[in-house]
Amino acid sequence: MREEVIKSYDEIIAANPNFDRKGKTMPYTSANGHMCSQVNKDGELGSRLSKTDTSTFDVQYGAQPFLSYGAIMREYVRIPQTLLDDKQKLGYYLQKGFEYVMSLPPK
Repeated sequence: MREEVIKSYDEIIAANPNFDRKGKTMPYTSANGHMCSQVNKDGELGSRLSKTDTSTFDVQYGAQPFLSYGAIMREYVRIPQTLLDDKQKLGYYLQKGFEYVMSLPPK
């Protein structure tokens, strides 16, 4: 299952010039010094979103917390399986995460 999530994640990242996949064992994207998405060791994908985008996401998919190394990642939502199967919509939310971290002060 984790390998399938990573494969889908890699396809979406490759299609967007804003993203560079980082991390060998824990794939992630980052921009402006902030992580914007990550695949955890359980094979779950999380995306970092603004409060507004999290609210919209919650209405459509139910915003569930995203855990990494047992800790809840603030500002992240766990991507449900239904969204993993819709690469266009998933790409949209990963882009929204990128836009959000670009709005934050650089690290």
